[in-house]
Amino acid sequence: MRNRTRWGALAMGALLALYLAFTIFYAIQLVTGAQPVARAIGWALIVLPLIGAWFAAAEFVFGFRTERLARRLEEEGGVPDDALPARSSGRVERAAADEIFARYAAEAEANPDSWAHWFRLSLAYDGARDRRRARWAMRESIRLARVDGVL
Repeated sequence: MRNRTRWGALAMGALLALYLAFTIFYAIQLVTGAQPVARAIGWALIVLPLIGAWFAAAEFVFGFRTERLARRLEEEGGVPDDALPARSSGRVERAAADEIFARYAAEAEANPDSWAHWFRLSLAYDGARDRRRARWAMRESIRLARVDGVL
């Protein structure tokens, strides 16, 4: 599953690069045109896709760093093996996720400089369906891993 996701992300990145190449080629034609409106559209076609590409690159870097930390944690035997009860739809029972979340939050609070504890807290946030905080905790884990020289 991991390889399929990685290949899908790389394919999307390649399609984005192809799109950017065609868009910038067309934008250059518009920028060199005589009409001011066409030139403005041309500059927008240059600037906006480049901003999008920057955000996409940041997401790729986030994903690759997360994957490296997950492999490292797995090698160290630190990946949580909590089996949470799920509904028939496949969603995790909220009460069980909240209970496990409290444990990982306490561990991260007790070990604020441990990237592994922040990684596990991120997984707990994700299990509780709080994606915003899960990404925040993962970013903290990545930051701490970089400080420790793990990344």
